[in-house]
Amino acid sequence: MLLWREKLPETWLPKVLSNLDAVLVDHCHLERKAAATALSLMKYPELLGRARELNAIAVEELSHFEMLLDLLGRRGVALSTAQSSPWINGLMQGVRKGRREQVVDHLICCSLIEGRSCEKFQILAKSLPNVDTEVADLYAGLVESEGNHYADFWLMACDIDNDEAHHRLDWFLDLDAELVRKEHGLALLH
Repeated sequence: MLLWREKLPETWLPKVLSNLDAVLVDHCHLERKAAATALSLMKYPELLGRARELNAIAVEELSHFEMLLDLLGRRGVALSTAQSSPWINGLMQGVRKGRREQVVDHLICCSLIEGRSCEKFQILAKSLPNVDTEVADLYAGLVESEGNHYADFWLMACDIDNDEAHHRLDWFLDLDAELVRKEHGLALLH
């Protein structure tokens, strides 16, 4: 897994645990957005040869979206409007313009989002069994998928330009650390 330069704030887990329904709604929206993003990456000519792989990621993300919709439905929690994540928005603002630069940066952002999700799902799977077994099991079951998506996006970036991908990963890890230190009061997964 990635060598993060900043740990999650100590306030993150208590905030999530005390707002679990809101976080599940946010997570549901994130899965929908992840599916749409995987499909939208085919706009880059460098990734057209990865259409089946990107489609498989989108299908898997939509299955996660469906799982969360089902969970919310069983709990009587309405799917409210999506909230914007300051952390994800901050990462995406670092994406450069220019086709080759943009595709490498976009893939690295996708990789980091999946990597942080994997990290957070592991934490939630370990922290929730005494609070909510069903949600703990859900997160434990998603860890491997998120880790695979992290690796898929990272390897795609490396295949396009290995040296540039490593250079930009270094830059984005610094940006991630800066963004993680900017805590927000929102009940969001990220």
